[in-house]
Amino acid sequence: MSTTTETTAPAEPSAFGGRLLIGATGAGAVALLPAYISALRAHFTGTVTVFMTHTATRFLPPHTVALFADRVVTGESADTWPRDNHVSLAAEHDLVTVLPATAHTLSAVATGAAPHLLAATVLQATAPVVFFPVMSAEMWGTAAVRRNIAQLRADGHEIVDPVRGSRYDVGLGTFVEGPLPVPPPRFVAEVRTRMEARARQAAPAAG
Repeated sequence: MSTTTETTAPAEPSAFGGRLLIGATGAGAVALLPAYISALRAHFTGTVTVFMTHTATRFLPPHTVALFADRVVTGESADTWPRDNHVSLAAEHDLVTVLPATAHTLSAVATGAAPHLLAATVLQATAPVVFFPVMSAEMWGTAAVRRNIAQLRADGHEIVDPVRGSRYDVGLGTFVEGPLPVPPPRFVAEVRTRMEARARQAAPAAG
């Protein structure tokens, strides 16, 4: 007599929706943004708006990002300001993520400054804001950055610490150990958790 054991494949993660704003700042890691959006699309049924700072557009062309996102905003043209401003961008989204988040942007928001449209949008936002910092190990460990991280958390923002690993340093011409951007699946999980929590909070009001 033979016995057949049936195995059940792991259930696929359920789809989830919402209105997501990704703020992309001027770090080399912004070149990985299409991979993050592609990973998100596997389960996310909502809309993805990407705001790119001026420096971010120097690393990655907005028209490339537009192949993956529903909408790309740069704020470069004054003609777009009546439609794409900090008030409208904050009001139209359920979650704001900053990926990658540079030390400059962390400092601006921690001190209440608004040197660019993204920082102004974060200051305006009533929706949750999640920062994904990316920088060198030396910068990440400075007292100033640690102080800004602590202030942002005290203000109610969320910080997803970078992971540690090996990366190629162009300046040194060798591999170094240090902070790395979180993997795309981790980004998707962080977005899912917050979008689903926001949907649960809104459910009683809808009923």
